[in-house]
Amino acid sequence: MVRPPQRGIFPLDHMAECKSAMEEYLDCLKDNADQHYKCRDFSRQYLQCRMDHELMAKENLDQLGFSKQAQVKGTPREYDNAKERAGFVAGKHILETDKQNDTGNNRERDSTNGGGPKKSSWFPW
Repeated sequence: MVRPPQRGIFPLDHMAECKSAMEEYLDCLKDNADQHYKCRDFSRQYLQCRMDHELMAKENLDQLGFSKQAQVKGTPREYDNAKERAGFVAGKHILETDKQNDTGNNRERDSTNGGGPKKSSWFPW
């Protein structure tokens, strides 16, 4: 008796049983600039094909993100990198705070390493 693979294991489709469903999904992604929410039905068909051919364990598709509640409503706004173009750097405010406050967030300083943070036995760096 052949059993479907365990959850989390995603074997290859060596017999190309779901190749057409996969190609339709990938074509949809390509046609829609990788906006996956527009290809939801193709994704559902592909996963259902894999379950039907025992290439993955049978699972309720609603629990895999295909429920009505999980559906994208409207047109999602695309991230435009405006903050980064304006010079935003994540974490930069922490360095600026350290420069303004020479205690550096009240961390102990070690005079043997140029006044940097005291080395901890927990972290070798």
